[in-house]
Amino acid sequence: MFERLGRTMVSRRWWVIGLAAAFLAFGGIWGTRVFGSLTTGGFDDPAGQSSRAAARAEATLGRTGNDAVVLYTSPSATVDDPAFRRAVTETLQALPHDVVARTVTYWSTGSPALVSHDRHATYAVLTLAGDDEARRGEGLDEIEHELAAPGLRTQVGGATTVDRDIRERVAADIAFAETISIPVLLVLLVVVFGSVAAASLPLAIGGLAILGAFTALRGMTYLTDVSVFSVNVVTILGLGLAIDYGLFMVGRFREEIARGLNVEDAVARTMATAGRTVAVSGVTVAVSLAGLLIFPMAFLRSMGLGGLSAVVVAMVAALTVLPALLAVLGPRVEALSVRRLFRRPPPALPQDEVVHGFWYRLAHSIMCHPVVYATGVLTVLLLAAAPFLRVEFGGIDPRVLPTGTESRVVSETVDRDFVRNGQEPVEAIVTSSDRAGLERYVDAVQTVDGVSGAEVTGRSGDVARVTIMYQGDPISPRSRDLVSRIRAVPAPPGGEALVGGQTAQLADQLDAVGDLLPWMALIIGGAGFVLLFLAFGSVVLPIKAIVMNILSLGASFGALVLIFQDGHLSGLLDFTPTGTLEATQPILVLAVVFGLSMDYEVFLMSRIREEYDRTGDNTAAVAVGLQRSGRIITSAALLILVVIGLFSISGITFIKLIGVAMLIAVLVDATIVRALLVPATMRLLGNANWWAPAPLRRFYARHGLREGDDPPPTPDLRPAPARTPSN
Repeated sequence: MFERLGRTMVSRRWWVIGLAAAFLAFGGIWGTRVFGSLTTGGFDDPAGQSSRAAARAEATLGRTGNDAVVLYTSPSATVDDPAFRRAVTETLQALPHDVVARTVTYWSTGSPALVSHDRHATYAVLTLAGDDEARRGEGLDEIEHELAAPGLRTQVGGATTVDRDIRERVAADIAFAETISIPVLLVLLVVVFGSVAAASLPLAIGGLAILGAFTALRGMTYLTDVSVFSVNVVTILGLGLAIDYGLFMVGRFREEIARGLNVEDAVARTMATAGRTVAVSGVTVAVSLAGLLIFPMAFLRSMGLGGLSAVVVAMVAALTVLPALLAVLGPRVEALSVRRLFRRPPPALPQDEVVHGFWYRLAHSIMCHPVVYATGVLTVLLLAAAPFLRVEFGGIDPRVLPTGTESRVVSETVDRDFVRNGQEPVEAIVTSSDRAGLERYVDAVQTVDGVSGAEVTGRSGDVARVTIMYQGDPISPRSRDLVSRIRAVPAPPGGEALVGGQTAQLADQLDAVGDLLPWMALIIGGAGFVLLFLAFGSVVLPIKAIVMNILSLGASFGALVLIFQDGHLSGLLDFTPTGTLEATQPILVLAVVFGLSMDYEVFLMSRIREEYDRTGDNTAAVAVGLQRSGRIITSAALLILVVIGLFSISGITFIKLIGVAMLIAVLVDATIVRALLVPATMRLLGNANWWAPAPLRRFYARHGLREGDDPPPTPDLRPAPARTPSN
């Protein structure tokens, strides 16, 4: 199948390249405009009690929210000064009513929560008109310059401002990453291949993958909410996997040309081997990301959809556009060689490479002492994972933004100088026709340990809003326990009480994640097992691969707790630790890293299986397979680490955490696991690596994802033109 596809791409190469160029232009013009359609929310469970509370409140009491929090401060006057009051109220009254739907101030409510402890500052809460983030953001941009009160220091924060700041920072991070990574990747690829022409091919596929994924994301925004953070994942996966696939395909093509095959046969053989591996890898990574789609949170679903689009575009481009480009270049894939500059010899023929290669010698060294290496690596990985046993989960707040960002400064000032949680109280939406019962409910809530006050702040018919104040970090486990205690308070007889707010939303999110995480693990683990069995015909290798992936993930998760929860390296990485990890981040890292680890597993095992089928010698197959793929896997890991590393210095802590987690996991997986643990365990298991029950062996023989048993094309023994670089 893949060989036929390769020959088709050769015969239709100019059509394929033309269509790819048109798609590239369309993606560059239309797809890159996706940023204006993305959201920063989507972390709540739509079926959770907090979401139902918000929906009922909006339907009956009208939408309220801290879309804009305007902080007014005077070094000398207090809020009791008539001039202070006049400056604020006249400024806010002048705002257009079609933009500002509701304004809450100290003078309109008398609430002491809106006045600082020293009474030199107050904040106004603005609810903006508009049914979505985009409209509210446009409204804020329209009035922001009108919010300054004469004689007072004015700072603007709130949810809409934070959303805008995050979007702008994400777009800046993407631009920075692409500006820096492309030249660095090109230089590294030239070092790997020794040729500018060969080095350019993976980057071309990477650019196509990113623009294709952006185009897919923009299309999705017309159907569902798509998180702004998904563009980071799309960039990492699109560029990283395209480079992985490009390295593997181009490296195999050069190898086949060096054997003496003509261009068409070399492309066909490359597709039959490396192309098959790319397809298996792409489907495996896609299945891992598809595991995110079972969660109800729009954030995780959009991450899954974005990641899927990046993987599919990268895989399809590698299996169609790349063979067409290789067919056009042919031996000229060695053009613009840099070996002359450094007087480096041309790449060794495959057999010479195997006999004298570093990876071959390393594999044999490890397989001479497999117990020692396996025990040592397992011990290190388990110790690295141990800190994750004490993980504490939390949510996202403005502290994810860089220090000094105005919206973050406003949030920190309000938390420090005002009544705690005045912006984000717990709210109970109570439906009851019994007014006395409602009063008894409020009295009962006030007696709950941790509650500092509760009062009815809105009423419409039988529906009332009860605002509940408390002390403490709204994303902390202690505050979530408080929500549980409030929810345990009985509603008025015949009525219903739905408890919502930021802390309740986080509690519902954690419940949903906890309920569905085992199903996600079962889906990606089971699908990975099936795909690896279909690729290699063994039931032992898939189980071993899954266990090794878990070990890599464990080391990464342990590091996350030490760095981001405990705050180690916070100065070096420039972030503010909150004492928790945002609950969806490990889920996202699990899906992405599990897929990438399977990617490297497929690359390595494909070469080992190929050699094992040829010789039947497990030990020799491991050494030869590691030699043939070790350099490519290490190079691919290094290149994707460049991309990931640039996101690990993002100004958004959320993105920084994902970048660091992926960086550690890929580094551990591509070095310690693939280079040390795989050879050791392969040697210990011997031929049992390839075992499967007889019925499954027969199934694999009929339905396995492999090419037929025909031998590769007979080499052309004339001098290979690829040995003479062409300009």
